[in-house]
Amino acid sequence: MYELRILPRVRDVPREAWDALLRPDSSPFVEWTWLDCLEEAGCVGGSTGWTPLHLSLYRGETLVAVAPAYAKENSEGEFVFDWSWAEASARAGIPYYPKLIVAVPFTPATGDRALVAPGEDRAEVTRVLAGAVRQWAETTGVSGAHVLFPSEAESAVWSEAGFVPRFGVQYHWRRGDDVTWDDCLARFNAKRRHALRREAAQPAKDGVTIETLRPEALTPEVVREMYALYTTTVDKFSWGRRYLNLRFFELVAARFRERLAWVVARREGRIVAGAFNVQRGRVLYGRYWGSHVEMPFLHFNVCYYHGIRHCLEAGLDVFEPGAGGEHKRVRGFDPTITRSNHWIAHPGLRRAIGEFLEREREAITRHVAGGEPED
Repeated sequence: MYELRILPRVRDVPREAWDALLRPDSSPFVEWTWLDCLEEAGCVGGSTGWTPLHLSLYRGETLVAVAPAYAKENSEGEFVFDWSWAEASARAGIPYYPKLIVAVPFTPATGDRALVAPGEDRAEVTRVLAGAVRQWAETTGVSGAHVLFPSEAESAVWSEAGFVPRFGVQYHWRRGDDVTWDDCLARFNAKRRHALRREAAQPAKDGVTIETLRPEALTPEVVREMYALYTTTVDKFSWGRRYLNLRFFELVAARFRERLAWVVARREGRIVAGAFNVQRGRVLYGRYWGSHVEMPFLHFNVCYYHGIRHCLEAGLDVFEPGAGGEHKRVRGFDPTITRSNHWIAHPGLRRAIGEFLEREREAITRHVAGGEPED
């Protein structure tokens, strides 16, 4: 017999017990420390629109599974866009908020969402968790439950439990048989290889050096500079939001530094640009970038080319540089299907969204299977 317990803090589960549920290929963003830093820094909770309601499944007093989850009063910071669903729901007089999100805040990175104890039947436990979530949602009156960026295998289980699948697209680099930068360039025709070499050579011509910082280099001064770079990007656009604060940067630099692969670009000794990268296992994840200067191809080098070189040197197999970006395709990143799963309480809205998602999945599948873009 299982019992679903809703936890208002990740600290309600000891760090050792939470992290014991992770697999070697789990993403770093579901580690206890990352989630705890978000809570301690105040990036979630309070008036942020992200109220922690972590799901935990117990058999007696034995922890069988956990899943990071949040009640949401809006759709910001999710990267699986359902604004049109909320608008249609409002027009029909159907409340769309609050809703439950099973996800990592502000992080469109694929990975386990249900963290299951070793030795358990992962699919069966996930099905039990999904059923418990639906029952809880129906009891509490939330509009629905949404699982964002689960793995393909886990998404299939949520689908079997009545959570309709949705597809998205990101662009990921995969090593394959590549050993060197020239091996990567060999994937392209001569015209594209020439363009990539020209772009990659530009920082040196501009007197810019780019490096991945080691953990001991994450000084308070560097942390403040990385936060300042983060704000340059989110403040640039009307839709930008400072979801993260300086305290979060300080906490992860102190407590999560072995996972950080922060990139800095310097000119005349001064940091002019940077990227907030994280790595675990054989995967590098790109999250945020910022720049104090406008220079040709600086973004591509800091966010893409340097990351690829880092993967080649460090023996990593995959580089996920973040959401969006058709321009990544001509720089070595392949279109990759991402997944989410959705259960909507209202039958009519659930039916309409399900029909839309079926058409959307077909269109995305055709797009990803399509040919290479023209130069």
